[in-house]
Amino acid sequence: MINKFLYYLIVINIVTVSLFSQNSSSDTTRKFSYSTIPEFWSQMEDIFNDPNFSNANWGVLIQSLETGEYFYKRNEDKLFIPASNLKLFTTSAGLFLLGADYRFSTNVYMKGYIDGSVLKGDLVIQGRGDPTISSRFYNNDMYRVYSAWADSLLELGIDEITGNIIGDDNLFDDKNLGEGWAWDYESYWYSAPSGAVSFNDNTVDIIITFDNETQKAKISILPDSRYIIVKNNITVVPQDSLTSIDVYRERGTNFVSVHGTLKINSDTIKTFVTVNNPTQYSMVVLSEVLKRRGITIGGFPMDVDDIAKPLEYSGMQKLFSFNSPQLKEIIKVVNKNSQNFYAEQLLKTIGLETYNYGSIENGVKAAERVFQEMGINTENMIIVDGSGLSRLNLITPRHIISLLSYMYKSKYFISFFNSLPIAGVDGTLGMRMKNTKAENKVRAKTGYLEAVRSLSGYAFTGDNEPVVFSILVNNFNVPVKLAENLQDLVCLRLVNFKRK
Repeated sequence: MINKFLYYLIVINIVTVSLFSQNSSSDTTRKFSYSTIPEFWSQMEDIFNDPNFSNANWGVLIQSLETGEYFYKRNEDKLFIPASNLKLFTTSAGLFLLGADYRFSTNVYMKGYIDGSVLKGDLVIQGRGDPTISSRFYNNDMYRVYSAWADSLLELGIDEITGNIIGDDNLFDDKNLGEGWAWDYESYWYSAPSGAVSFNDNTVDIIITFDNETQKAKISILPDSRYIIVKNNITVVPQDSLTSIDVYRERGTNFVSVHGTLKINSDTIKTFVTVNNPTQYSMVVLSEVLKRRGITIGGFPMDVDDIAKPLEYSGMQKLFSFNSPQLKEIIKVVNKNSQNFYAEQLLKTIGLETYNYGSIENGVKAAERVFQEMGINTENMIIVDGSGLSRLNLITPRHIISLLSYMYKSKYFISFFNSLPIAGVDGTLGMRMKNTKAENKVRAKTGYLEAVRSLSGYAFTGDNEPVVFSILVNNFNVPVKLAENLQDLVCLRLVNFKRK
């Protein structure tokens, strides 16, 4: 009798072959399935009645943006865990409440006075949630922003600071992790803590190489800082073995264990680990950059929570401000890369700009006004974070379709549309639907948690009719590739669909 795992592999291969075979012919008459909506509906019933998902729940809604006609419905008003499809809500709210051209800002103050080339006092960094102080927008140079700050200080004639480098994160709350996030995610980049002050996505890059001289695994880190302590627990194994590397940071500390196996003569491997207290981390790295640029520091890098008296900005002088790239560029990172940290920063910043305090609760309260304008009943949904990492979020397919339809008609559609992964081209859809008719004709947001897979976005039929779709599945216990293949098959049917 065939074993269960082999059965799944066979099914995956059969479905994948069927996806590609639909697009294999150059004969125009075979490219499209000239059809009617009832016939398409029947095809969807066959797909979503797949016995592999008999114990799972599918929520599906597909609608024409031209006629409003529904191509298919299934549990469209039932609540589902959306995973990263929640980022559609965060980014659309960000566009409406902040604007596509919005830039995050960080203010640099001096608490003291300048005497010649000496700042007699403290340098204070007032964070406002900018997630971009990293290498992502700066040609892979993670120090670029801090180096620019050092240059600004030197241009002001400052080459010595007698006091401390203080990071003020008080414009955000101290709830760094989302409600309902799994505790065993905490070490991984996708669970990076949020904060008004941040650096390098609040993670440290871990680079593992095979050292030919010692025949052992060698670990280096970026930023090259003493903020974290790394223990090397990697075992080198023969070439016919597997490389498997994992990281673990002890809760509430910056003690990191890198463990697993590394094949002899392996290529370089890069992974990431989160940090504890991102504000302190940011100030440590900033201090190190300032010192390397020739600025002497007499004090210490500090979190504002560790200083004796509250900061009074009325008695300080602003030296300069730093502005991030525009929001329309930032949401590409959120949606194309499904970057959780950016999403959390964005939702808290919405709260900050609307209610003068950055918290998820304030962000959600502000965003709900936008969702109500979209025709969404916000009393029938639950949002507890900005990224969708929590399993406490609950959304219906109809909520998502209402959002996508509203965005299609809005002034922010181009910015929103450009932020979505393109099937077969980039982002989290870069390797899905590749070399099929759906390539470049589907733009959609993916979502993944254990036993959750979601895909929602826009497609264009064989008639170039714009369609919105949302396909959510919860509570399955088969390989996630099977869920992806069924979602991809629906997209292929859509782009091949042509009305009779």
